[in-house]
Amino acid sequence: MKKAINIRLDEDLLYDLDNYAKELDRTRTYIIEKAVSTYFNTLDEMISDKRIDEVKKGNVELYTLEDVAKQLGLK
Repeated sequence: MKKAINIRLDEDLLYDLDNYAKELDRTRTYIIEKAVSTYFNTLDEMISDKRIDEVKKGNVELYTLEDVAKQLGLK
């Protein structure tokens, strides 16, 4: 189910968006959905890098698989 949202875009960006939509015979919504969906891969990488940095800084506690198994009573 789709849900309507409101966004503000720079006029130049909106102009480009409309040109792409027209050239591809697609809607603005379609182009924006595809762009956001594609950008999720980049965001996943950014989150992974952030988490790795936190581990390297010692700001998070790590558990081995064996520790988890013990805590769950599996070992």
